[in-house]
Amino acid sequence: QVQLVESGGGLVQPGGSLRLSCAASGFTLDRYATGWFRQAPGKEREGVSCFTSSSGSTYYADSVKGRFTISRDNAKNTVYLHMDSLKPEDTAVYYCAADPDRTSLCEPGVYTYWGQGTQVTVSS
Repeated sequence: QVQLVESGGGLVQPGGSLRLSCAASGFTLDRYATGWFRQAPGKEREGVSCFTSSSGSTYYADSVKGRFTISRDNAKNTVYLHMDSLKPEDTAVYYCAADPDRTSLCEPGVYTYWGQGTQVTVSS
């Protein structure tokens, strides 16, 4: 059974940092397309960062480039999202997702398996 479990969200002040974790079970993470997405209240879910190839190429949304870093620990079957210089507009529920078909697209519609999400709130 494919399962993704996110953790690491919370309340942080503007300019602060958080690291989100997504532990996978039931499949080998590095053989799947994987990525992080977020959904703010009243907005559509959007792609934040994804691994776009088996070689580890990455995609970042323009709004997070230079501040967020996606990484993967194959031994732990876990993918991470390290977030620096957080802004109030980063406030959202963050989801990790995986799909057995490799894709260069970091779009919610192409991903099959989803975690339950973790809330990130950036506020003073």
